[in-house]
Amino acid sequence: MPHDSGHANIDQKSGDRRVAIAIWSNALLTVAQIVGGIVSGSLALIADALHNLSDMASLVIAFAARKIARRPADARMTFGYGRIEIVAALINYTTLILVGVYLIYEGGMRMIDPPEVQGWTVVILGGVALAVDALTAALTWPMQKGSVNIRALFLHNLSDVLASVAVIVGGTLIILYDLRWVDPAITISIAVYILYLGLTEIAGPIRTLMLGSPPDIDSEAVINAMREVDGVADVHHVHLWQIQEHEPALDCHVVVTTHRWSQIEATKNAMKERLSDRFGITHSSLEFEHEENAHKSASLYGHNSSGPQ
Repeated sequence: MPHDSGHANIDQKSGDRRVAIAIWSNALLTVAQIVGGIVSGSLALIADALHNLSDMASLVIAFAARKIARRPADARMTFGYGRIEIVAALINYTTLILVGVYLIYEGGMRMIDPPEVQGWTVVILGGVALAVDALTAALTWPMQKGSVNIRALFLHNLSDVLASVAVIVGGTLIILYDLRWVDPAITISIAVYILYLGLTEIAGPIRTLMLGSPPDIDSEAVINAMREVDGVADVHHVHLWQIQEHEPALDCHVVVTTHRWSQIEATKNAMKERLSDRFGITHSSLEFEHEENAHKSASLYGHNSSGPQ
C-alpha cells in the first residue's frame, strides 16, 4: 500500500516542504555558479554548477515521485504507485553517472591547456555553494534513511558539499600560486567521486525493478522456515521480491502431506505467521498441492517444471 517514504519523525507535508526548499535553493545556486564560472573562466565552478543542476532535476523528480507514490491502488496499478520512487532513484543515479563521465572528459581537455581562472570569484561562489549544499544535505538527511529515492538525493547533496570544498581549495591555490592546472584536476576528482557514488548505489534500484529478492532477507532461511511448518512436505516455485521499497513479498507452491490436507487452513496460517514474525513478509500468496498430485522435478525458484505427473 502507498506510504510516505520519509523518515518516521517527518510527516508528508514537512518532507515535501524540505524538498521544495532544496529545489529553489539549488536553482538559484546553479544560475549563480554558471554565470560566475563563465565570468571567471573556472571549469571547476561550472562543473559544480552542472552537478547542482542535476541535483535540482533530481529533486524535482523525487518531489513528483513522492506525490505519485501516495496514490491508492486502482484497476490500472493494482499494486499501487509506490514503485515510482524506485524509478526516480534509478533516473537520479543514471544522471549522476552521466554528469561524472562528461566532467572527466571536460577536465581532461582543460588539463592539456589550462585557461586563466579568476580565483576570487571561484572562492566566493564556492563558499556560497558550500552553504547551500550543506543546507540541502541537512534537509534531506533525516529523510534518506527510509527511502532509496531520497537517499539518491542525499548522496547528490553530499557530493556537492565535498565538491564545493574542493572548488574553494582550488580557487585558493590559484590566488596564492597561480596553479591553473588545479582547476581541471579538481574537476576530474569531483567527477571520479560522482561516478563512484552513482555506480555503487545504482545496483539497489535495479535489483528492485528486476524483482530481485530483498537484500536483507536470506532466501534459504525463508525456505527452511516454511519447510519446518507441520504438514509441509516441500515448497517450490518460490518468488521472493519487493512490491515496493520496505515491502517484501513472497509467492510459492506448498506441498502438503496427506495427513494435514484436511487442516490446510491451519497450515496456511502457521506459514503466514512465521513469514511475518521472522522475516517481516506480510504479503504472501501460497498455492497448495497435495503431495500425491505435486509437481515432479519442479524447480525451487522460478516457474519452469515438468508439470503435474
